[in-house]
Amino acid sequence: MPAPPPPLNCPPGLEYLSQIDQLLVHQQIELLEVLTGFETNNKYEIKNSLGQRVYFAAEDNDFCTRNCCGPARPFTMKILDNMGREVMTLSRPLRCSSCCCPCCLQEIEIQAPPGIPVGYVSQTWHPCLPKFTIQNEKREDVLKISGPCIVCSCCSDVDFEIKSLDEQAVVGKISKHWSGFIREAFTDSDNFGIQFPLDLDVKMKAVMMGACFLIDFMFFENTGNQ
Repeated sequence: MPAPPPPLNCPPGLEYLSQIDQLLVHQQIELLEVLTGFETNNKYEIKNSLGQRVYFAAEDNDFCTRNCCGPARPFTMKILDNMGREVMTLSRPLRCSSCCCPCCLQEIEIQAPPGIPVGYVSQTWHPCLPKFTIQNEKREDVLKISGPCIVCSCCSDVDFEIKSLDEQAVVGKISKHWSGFIREAFTDSDNFGIQFPLDLDVKMKAVMMGACFLIDFMFFENTGNQ
């Protein structure tokens, strides 16, 4: 029986996303970082609900940027499929990390395939809550993300809700999973879950992945350093 045709307007390599409504993101523990305290390039396994790896993410950054800028650093993240082909590129510019400053807020661009933007995640200024806007390739607002007032993962999961534009309906979430005291206290290796509607546009599912990495760097990357 012939394989079903890929979804319309689906970037090559992301066809699998059309069949699922959740992803698991597991950051790998870097032994050198644990022993020396020097920040290394982050690496992640992206899995389906059965624990099968579907993508691999690797940060591409230099030593000085990682260790001078810390979690606020700009980065390029390459998303590879199981054949080693780069199917997505995430690009985060250097921006202001102060919640008191409403200008130059955090942002990440999602390209699929590399070089072709499919969406953006932009931080929305709020005095108390972490908020983000998910945009398509035309910079049109599509969805909102809202996090808790206190972003603390002590013994519990932290949920960032994915909402409709009017923020009246919750359509999914990005959850930072509690990984246990030892791992949380001595490493910045984190586990996340991403849930989204099954019929959501594949490009927006890819943008959700970008939002997950931006949230990790903004709120959870400095756990081990502390």
